Amino acid sequence: MEGEPTLRLRIFDLNCWAIRYLSKRRQERVRLIGDKLCQEGFDLVLLQEVWSEQDYSDLKVKLAGCYPFSHYFRSGVIGSGLCVFSRFPILDTLLYQYSLNGYPYMLQHGDWFCGKSVGLPGSRAGVGVAVTAPLLSWSLQLHAEYCRDKDAYLPHRLVQAWELAQFIRHTSKAADVVLLGGDLNMHPEDVGIRLLRGCTGLRDAFAEATHFEGCKNGCTLVPDNCFTDKSEMLPFPLGIRIDYILYKAISSFTVKCEELKTTTGPAPGMAIPFSDHEAVMATLHIQRQGQPAGATLGTADLALADVVTEARTEVGVGLRAAQRQRYSWGRMAVLALLLLLLQAAAALGTLAGLAAEQPFPKLSFCLLAFLSLATLVIATGLHIFHTMEVKMLHGTEDQMWMALRALQERP
Repeated sequence: MEGEPTLRLRIFDLNCWAIRYLSKRRQERVRLIGDKLCQEGFDLVLLQEVWSEQDYSDLKVKLAGCYPFSHYFRSGVIGSGLCVFSRFPILDTLLYQYSLNGYPYMLQHGDWFCGKSVGLPGSRAGVGVAVTAPLLSWSLQLHAEYCRDKDAYLPHRLVQAWELAQFIRHTSKAADVVLLGGDLNMHPEDVGIRLLRGCTGLRDAFAEATHFEGCKNGCTLVPDNCFTDKSEMLPFPLGIRIDYILYKAISSFTVKCEELKTTTGPAPGMAIPFSDHEAVMATLHIQRQGQPAGATLGTADLALADVVTEARTEVGVGLRAAQRQRYSWGRMAVLALLLLLLQAAAALGTLAGLAAEQPFPKLSFCLLAFLSLATLVIATGLHIFHTMEVKMLHGTEDQMWMALRALQERP
């Protein structure tokens, strides 16, 4: 491409829903995804929820001819699920794991065990275009919503969106073009997505695309998909858009989205879709311009200040809830410790002969001691966890306050 003024970059993004033993027809769908990528010949592929390293290895072997460069991001107990395939050399990689990511005792959700992260592979494409693609939990994935009416994870997701925005700002200074793709688990008008875009200046490929083709309103989680939970989609008869491709130019380049597509239903010639999410495919035109583009941050300070204020309020609500949880579990740990001390005193009294006329109930005593000890360990662990949660939420709230004050003080 050297000597050409314009680089045409084709990007593929998909939440693969490839959970070993749980996802339906996982291996068959992974093969279909590999076939699709071989046929289309994209420049950059961002995948999320590839939880099995064997699935990644199979894709790597299958795609080696089309995408010679790839990377799998490892984190958490079961992995981040993020991987990237590229036609261009990957020069370096960086993984950042979010400080808050749900609760370890919410086993049915499992987000805490994933170690959700943002992965950054830096590569160079075309005529000096440094493409930096921050990819979150799943290329890029934030904590799932699960229940929109009573979203207990909203403060955690806002902390993740804030940390992601800071990560992008601090790691993209040497890049020319920034690309971000993944499952953000947020609707387009949610405070988290507005916070992320406002702080970074990223542009939404769906909103900017000259031509769009696919599901109505660009939805990527639709009721017609055979793998989606129909009861969860009842409030959204058309579906929801939670998978995004975002981009911006930083230095002397301009980026325009020529075309955006989503998959619609089953894979071509098959009875099943690639995943429970629809894939997002964007075609970007990257062109060098004469003068460096101006900074996007700060062009809408008043609107950004409102978004930061709204996000800070939600984080404050989460902070107070975490403080209550910390207090409750701390009190439980103290009560369990007192019960253990009383049992120890009773045992010592029996050994000293103070209650020799009464038979000592060894079985009941051992069961009660075990229950007290287990309660003490669990309550202490959760008290420590919520103490860390309080510190992270409090720290993010302070950072948002400083950012808000800086915005308000600008001339």
